[in-house]
Amino acid sequence: MRQGLAAYRATGAECERPYLLALLAEAYGKVEQPMEGLLVLEEALAEVRKGWRCCEAELYRLKGELLLEVSAENKAEAEACFHQALDIARRQQTRSLELRATMSLSRLWQFQGKRAEAHALLLAIYGWFGEGFETDDLREAKLLLEALA
Repeated sequence: MRQGLAAYRATGAECERPYLLALLAEAYGKVEQPMEGLLVLEEALAEVRKGWRCCEAELYRLKGELLLEVSAENKAEAEACFHQALDIARRQQTRSLELRATMSLSRLWQFQGKRAEAHALLLAIYGWFGEGFETDDLREAKLLLEALA
């Protein structure tokens, strides 16, 4: 993935770079290298600060997830990242990213014993969708809602 990113950048293309870095950070999380993922996210967020706002909400959501992978002691910082991701997704009106951020926050709240709050938040967002229930995100949201009920 790093070689592909380098080749992509060598073409002079920049607009999708934060998204591609998000994919790389997520991959680091999946291979249990969350610190590497966090470093990649800092690079992606630096791109966002230059004005490339695509997937900004997802970057903060991933940061929260990776912080939790590093240590359960990072709950407060991770929760702040999830809230920031929610705020950005709402401002940008990106419902799918809002759903993802809500699921991350709901899982954290579930772990903290805030099941009712998590269920109410997720149910409200899940209810916005009228189609696409076969997608991974909406299937996962439904399972999480059932677990929180």
